[in-house]
Amino acid sequence: MSGEVNSLPKEMSTQEPQETSPSRVSTESFEMVDASQAYEAVTPHWFYHQVQDNKSSWLPFSKEDSDKLEQGFSSGVNPQTIVIPTRGGRFDVHLGSRKQKAVYWDEKDSEVQRCTWFYKGEDNKYVPYPEDFSQVLEDAFMLAVTLNEWKKRLESPFRDIIILHNPKLMVHYQPVGSPDEWGATPSEQGRPRTVKRGVENISVEIPLGEPLQIDHLVFMVHGIGPACDLQFRSIVQCVTDFHTVSLNLLPAHFKKAMDQGLIGRVEFLPVDWHSSLHADATGVDDDIQRITLPSISRLRHFTNETILDLFFYNSPTYCQTIVDTVCGEINRIYGIFQERNPKFKGSVSVTGHSLGSVILFDILTNQTDSSLSSQDMTKDKTTASRSDSQGDTPRLSDVLQQLELTEYCSVFEREKIDMEVLALCSENDLKDLEIPLGPRKKILQYIRHRGWQKDSTGTTQATPPAADSKQPFLTSGSTPNVVNYEYFDVGIGQVSVRYPQLSFHPEVFFAWGSPVGMYLTVRGLKRIDPKYHFPTCKRFFNIYHPFDPVAYRIEPIVLREQEFDPILIPHHKGRKRMHLELKEGLTRMGTDILGSLKIAWQTFTRPPIPSLPPPTAEAAAVPHTNLSAEAEVMKTEEPPALVKEDPMQISVGMLNGGQRFDYVLQEKPIESFNEYLFALQSHVCYWTSEDTALLLLKEIYQTMGISMDQSLL
Repeated sequence: MSGEVNSLPKEMSTQEPQETSPSRVSTESFEMVDASQAYEAVTPHWFYHQVQDNKSSWLPFSKEDSDKLEQGFSSGVNPQTIVIPTRGGRFDVHLGSRKQKAVYWDEKDSEVQRCTWFYKGEDNKYVPYPEDFSQVLEDAFMLAVTLNEWKKRLESPFRDIIILHNPKLMVHYQPVGSPDEWGATPSEQGRPRTVKRGVENISVEIPLGEPLQIDHLVFMVHGIGPACDLQFRSIVQCVTDFHTVSLNLLPAHFKKAMDQGLIGRVEFLPVDWHSSLHADATGVDDDIQRITLPSISRLRHFTNETILDLFFYNSPTYCQTIVDTVCGEINRIYGIFQERNPKFKGSVSVTGHSLGSVILFDILTNQTDSSLSSQDMTKDKTTASRSDSQGDTPRLSDVLQQLELTEYCSVFEREKIDMEVLALCSENDLKDLEIPLGPRKKILQYIRHRGWQKDSTGTTQATPPAADSKQPFLTSGSTPNVVNYEYFDVGIGQVSVRYPQLSFHPEVFFAWGSPVGMYLTVRGLKRIDPKYHFPTCKRFFNIYHPFDPVAYRIEPIVLREQEFDPILIPHHKGRKRMHLELKEGLTRMGTDILGSLKIAWQTFTRPPIPSLPPPTAEAAAVPHTNLSAEAEVMKTEEPPALVKEDPMQISVGMLNGGQRFDYVLQEKPIESFNEYLFALQSHVCYWTSEDTALLLLKEIYQTMGISMDQSLL
């Protein structure tokens, strides 16, 4: 806990914290401050404590949140009963215990404090004094101002010394040694620290408040491993960053709509599935650790936590765990969100990064057909519930008789298994019951295609097919199925699992750095039927960085007969990056960047050689006999006019409602120098990318009939 105060006189760095010490420097410059002023109460501001990357820090709430907390503090109501939503409703502050609790995910509670006095801590960051000692300092300051008597010396609960020289100079000394056996404090002292009164006097950025109105909800699913970027941050931290980026973009690009009160904000919530897969419940980590070699332990630990997730998703056992966790988490969080936001009337979208996009692609492919209206779906559920109450659900004994497996009735009766329990059984469960392979397959086939299971409401009803018969399928082509996986009706070659249903129909599916194209290809998919679309999701975007080693295109799987480029995502400031403009301009002149640098160097040694643009059809028929004249023409045309080209208007099927869906980000100038150096960074760049966030906001608000102030796409 050390930090120098540059503004102090040099002599102060060695002064002892005794009553005579300040008097020896009473004639110094700080004594010249006019202390005759009326006392004004300090304005408190509320902070919360955060530990990230083993670094402790105190962060301020927004002014709106701080005012709500102060109002609750001053209300006179028992603070133990006061719970105040903060930070967009994603956290609750329990005023009595001074704890901040996450609403939608598991996170260690953080300390909350009403702050008035601060001292400069490590890294030049100000740290608040505890509330009770801050009140002691405030009382001493009030007396000093009222009586105009300074040189006040106070001792903190940690035996530190605080001296109030005058309103402009207050310092904090931390003794170097520890108190002796009689409790005496050593006379030596550490470096002095600055003490400040009131948040307005410290260098801290108060975050902007979030609009109360939520227009749209987006669930964000992470990829492999527990960390989402190169800083090893969690999905919660990365989504928080993306949320901040989107909030900062709204005033710049949707100012007109915000001023008119048409929009508020988009809420982004994280979906964590990695911790559930690797928790003690599955035991997979212990099983993998027993077979892991002891060499290169750090690398193997990294592999076990990250890359193995790819293999888990191709395992029937753990693939079921992953899809159940993702869908279950989304439905759970959505339920909490609806309870806390009963007036929310907006739509919901989903975003998947890396493997998360593959998980969402498979889940959305296996949703119930969206052709049923909400009224029809409610009617169907009511009918199913009525059928259950009337005993229409088939009994297990009847099913076994239908399958000619009545000899196993006693086994299921002994284990108290009915149709509802049977629908939850896996092949391993049936194997544990010593059911032979043939009967096991018959039972599982019946459950999967004609069986009964519980839905999210607790109603037992027939399991719907993965897609309606009218829904165009993904076509696997003639590639043989060399692996003994059962194909779903959609024919994408995925392992045989039961896909749960989401509680809503997503409006848009955004895939970031997605290997979906590669997954579909290695599963044997030759082509996506141009008429195919997700049963319950209207729009789809495949967003990637050009250097992302994990990302693949999907449009060429739909349109195999034509070569075409993806759509370039504009810079969030409304222009194409300068180096890309230069690169395109030089390409139009028939050269590249290195070639142009070579030509520029040659101008110092010999007359310049003209570089001509590709000839037009008319010019190609005319011999170039007068190079000097053409060189004069080139002087007047350089640099070339940089015309914004419209994306190629082609039909790539119905995955995105008949529109294009492969979108590529613009690389930064420094990334262009070495594609390989920035490859890994490119795969995790989306969480902090303004260009990505703006594309999401643009497409989301377009579904509401709201356009940006100045269209960039």
